[in-house]
Amino acid sequence: MLCKKRESTVTVRVRIAPSPTGNLHIGTARTAVFNYLFARHHDGKFILRIEDTDLERSRPEYTDNILNGLRWLGLNWDEGPFFQSQRLELYKEAVEKLLDQGLAYRCYTTSEELDALREAQKAKGEAPRYDNRHRYLTPEQRAEFEAQGRSSVIRFQIADDREIVWNDLVRGKMSWRGSDLGGDMVIARASSDGSGQPLYNFVVVVDDIDMEITHVIRGEDHIANTAKQILLYEALGAKIPEFAHTPLILNQEGRKLSKRDGVTSICDFQDLGFTAEALVNYMTLLGWSPGDSTQEIFDLESAAQDFGFDRVNKAGAKFDWDKLDWLNSQYLHHKPVGELTDLLMPFWEKAGYQFNGGRERSWLESLTGLIAASLTRLVDAVEMAKVFFTDGVELTEEGSQQLQQEGVKIVLQAIITALESQPNLSADIAQGIIKQVVKSENVKKGLVMRSLRAALTGDVHGPDLIQSWLLLNQIGLDRSRLNQAISNN
Repeated sequence: MLCKKRESTVTVRVRIAPSPTGNLHIGTARTAVFNYLFARHHDGKFILRIEDTDLERSRPEYTDNILNGLRWLGLNWDEGPFFQSQRLELYKEAVEKLLDQGLAYRCYTTSEELDALREAQKAKGEAPRYDNRHRYLTPEQRAEFEAQGRSSVIRFQIADDREIVWNDLVRGKMSWRGSDLGGDMVIARASSDGSGQPLYNFVVVVDDIDMEITHVIRGEDHIANTAKQILLYEALGAKIPEFAHTPLILNQEGRKLSKRDGVTSICDFQDLGFTAEALVNYMTLLGWSPGDSTQEIFDLESAAQDFGFDRVNKAGAKFDWDKLDWLNSQYLHHKPVGELTDLLMPFWEKAGYQFNGGRERSWLESLTGLIAASLTRLVDAVEMAKVFFTDGVELTEEGSQQLQQEGVKIVLQAIITALESQPNLSADIAQGIIKQVVKSENVKKGLVMRSLRAALTGDVHGPDLIQSWLLLNQIGLDRSRLNQAISNN
C-alpha cells in the first residue's frame, strides 16, 4: 500500500535523502541539520534514505562517506537507511497505478523528434516544453510505434490550466501554473523490459508517501520540483506533506557554494581540523537565527528546543570562514585536555610524528595543554608541535639574529652548567636557573629568556617558555639543542 492511515495525532516525520554520487556535501549536511532539529523539536522521527537509483554514478564508498559523515556530526537517524535501489517494485507498482487510471501514458517520441521540437520552439523564442503529442495515442498507434522498434518513456499528465499552490513554511504562499512545468513529465525512462526506470521526481513522492513523511525540508533549488510532486501526491491519493525550502549556502561572491570553491564536503572540513560540534553549530546558523540573537554557541539539543522556521531566512546564507574558525577555536579552547589530545593525535600521526622517546600519554597531554589556547583548527597543532617531535630546530630570522647577539653563548653555557646539577627539572628549578644566570652573568632577564627560547625552539615567539623547556627536558632534547646553538653561532 502506498498510502497508510495515520493516527489522529500525527507524529512529525522528516527525511534526509542524499544521493551517493559524491561525498557528503556541506549543503546536504546543513539540510540534514535542519531536518534533525525540526524532528527533535517536535519529538518526531528523523529518517535516512539513500537515493541511489542513478546506478551508473552511485558508489558504495560514497554511501559509506555519507553515513560516516552524518554519524560524525551527531545526526543520528531514527529509521533507515533505506535504499531506493531496493524498492524498485514499489515504484513499478505506483507507475502501473497511474497508467491504469489514465493519469500517465507511454510516450514513444524519439530523441531526434524532441530535438527538432526544441529547435522549433527556440526559433520562435518560446520556452522549451514537451507538446504532449502522445498523450492520447490509440492502441493501434501504440502498436505501430512498437512495431517500428521504438521504446517508450512514461509521462505523467499535467494540465496547463492547473494552478498549484502551497504554503511554504519559509517562503509563504507559493504558486505555479501547470503551463510553466514543461509539459507532461517523464516519470520513468525507457528500459529493456518495458517497465520503465523510475525517475527522481516520481520515486521521492512514492517514498515519502510510503514512509509517511509529514514535512519535506530541503534547499530552495528544489522549489521547481515541488509543484510537480504535489500533482503526483494527489494522483496517488496521498496526503500532501508540508514544505520548507531553506536558503542556499553561498560563497563570498554570492553564488551557490560548489566544488569550484574547493572545500565543500564534510570530510574536507574534518581534514582541515574542524570539530563536529563547531561545524554543526555553524551550519545551524547558516540561514537560521536563535531567539536570543546574542547566543552563538549551542549544541544540537539546545538548538532543537528553540528551532522553528519562523526564523529561517529567505535570502541565501554566505559562508563565513572567519566565523567558523572563531566557533571552532571556542570549542577547542574549552575541551578537556584528554579529549583534545585524542583529537590531535591523528593529525600528529598523519604528519609522521612518532610517539616514542619519552612521549607517552602524560607528555602528550602536557603538550596539548601548552598549545591549546593558541589553536584555531586541530591541524594547527601540527606546526605548533613540530619542534617537540624533531631532533633539531629550524631557526627563524629573528631566532638566528637573537643567537648571534653578543653574550648569548656565555648565557647558554651558563644554563647548561646549571642543568648539570639538576637531574630533575621542574618549573621552579627552571625559573631559578634563569634568575641565577641573570645574576651571575650580569645580563637582563629578557636576553636570557629570548636566547633560551631561540636555542630550544628556533624562534623568539611561542607558547610558555618554561613549560616548553620542561617538555623538551623530559625527552632529553634541551641540552643537545643548547649545545647545538652554541656550536653553530
